[in-house]
Amino acid sequence: MVITIKGADMSKSKTGRKIAFKKRRQNRLGMILVSAVVLMMCLVMIVSMMSLNKKRNGYIEREQNLQQQIEAEEKRAEDLKEYEKYTKTAAYVEEVAKDKLGLVYEDEVVFQAEEK
Repeated sequence: MVITIKGADMSKSKTGRKIAFKKRRQNRLGMILVSAVVLMMCLVMIVSMMSLNKKRNGYIEREQNLQQQIEAEEKRAEDLKEYEKYTKTAAYVEEVAKDKLGLVYEDEVVFQAEEK
């Protein structure tokens, strides 16, 4: 014959329920804390990603501007090479002699307008 004491069983079951409730409460609290940390990390990553994207867009724009400058300078260098070739021709020498020095060929007639 087994004698059970009602008060002892009830105290054990109440204690067991209290312990189980505390464990569940701790598990919930732990999950909430972990979720909060993960959420914070996600927010930090999003902000960092936006900052890096803004920097990248700035660098792309700067690269395009520099590329345009390079193309302009290459065109300018090409124009200077063509001008250098032109300055070595007889036509350039003749043009400078007429414009700057006022020289003319012997058989050439120069007409000047009267100044009033």
